[in-house]
Amino acid sequence: MSQTVFLVGKLLDGAGGVVEQGFLLIENNRIAALGRQGDLGELPANTAVINAPHSTLLPGLIDSHVHLAYSGVVESRAFRAEASEMSYPLLALRAAKHARETLEWGYTAVRDLNAPGGVIIDLARAIHAGYVVGPRVVACGLGLSITSGHMDKGGWGDHVSLEGMTAPCDGPDQFRRGVREQVKRGATCIKINLCGGSFRDWATPWKQEMTDTEIEAAIDEAHRLERKVAAHTSGGPAITTAVRVGLDSVEHGHWLDQECVEAMAEIGAYYVPTLLVQENHFEHSWESQGVNEQGRRWLELGREAMWESLMLARAAGVKCSTGTDAGFMLPHGRVNAREIELFVRGGFTPLEAITAATKHGADLLDLDEVGTLEVNKIADLLLVQGDVLADVRVLQKQENLRVFKDGVEVVRGG
Repeated sequence: MSQTVFLVGKLLDGAGGVVEQGFLLIENNRIAALGRQGDLGELPANTAVINAPHSTLLPGLIDSHVHLAYSGVVESRAFRAEASEMSYPLLALRAAKHARETLEWGYTAVRDLNAPGGVIIDLARAIHAGYVVGPRVVACGLGLSITSGHMDKGGWGDHVSLEGMTAPCDGPDQFRRGVREQVKRGATCIKINLCGGSFRDWATPWKQEMTDTEIEAAIDEAHRLERKVAAHTSGGPAITTAVRVGLDSVEHGHWLDQECVEAMAEIGAYYVPTLLVQENHFEHSWESQGVNEQGRRWLELGREAMWESLMLARAAGVKCSTGTDAGFMLPHGRVNAREIELFVRGGFTPLEAITAATKHGADLLDLDEVGTLEVNKIADLLLVQGDVLADVRVLQKQENLRVFKDGVEVVRGG
């Protein structure tokens, strides 16, 4: 039996607990004991010791909203070209690289919320089987959208046929079938696209895409087949409708209102605000993104609203989880921890932000054996040089990080 003990300046258990001068003992791939160093008994002579008195030990981080099949390219035409110029096997191989990069930056689990051809479902299987190295992956397969909706946009030539890239559904029965098809393919969660942006009236910059009956059918079918449902959202009554029939997580949700967040808190729905991708729009030129004046106005309004929605959700007691949308205009790995910084900027304490990136992510993804540091749980760990609670930005420097998955250190670039 192999044993490793960590002796650290600070231990964060992921559920809000903090231990100064803490220890954590691993036996094989599981946590055997943890607590204050003064309570640590005598260990066998062959126990490996990692002595890090100026470091913080916490659970491996979780990103609840990524797209591993995509590269994060900013230019809109290049993003579309990726899907048409690369075969699905090649996309899967590149996604394996993205997954490895994400892991090396401290993220030991992710939820992928749309990829063509089932490539991330298969990547999740390959990682679980040990064929490739990466984080634990929960994958929806294809997001379900109405024809011409958010995940089934046009703009292709009439002669172009793209197989397995989108999953258009129209009517309640087709959404039920869409759920069943993704489950058959191996999806471990379901994504729907119930509303999108609108330029018609700046007082209500959203539009409902799915009908109420379609929303109810999709969520009911997914829950019947024991899958949680995430929804791409912008704002408006459609979100509250979906929450009231059991939606599990609201993604983006730029414009939430009091009624909606109270309903979310009541049923235990999660909020994944994806702050970073919204901020990222303002770090690149509008020309490179292919954004016109109307689009720019919409993004500006959404940027203002997202902070208000985040605070509404926090005040109502909604459980929030960090998710970046990495792959869409964002690279994988090296920027993910900026989402934690943005949570703090939005009013969360550093400890609350860490909880959003660990325990809440694990609960949302139904990863019962990771996400918190507890005896008998799997040792997915992140050892960080520095005090994370003093400055969460220490998570954004890879030289500060040592990542452990299943109790084994991830060798960077190995």
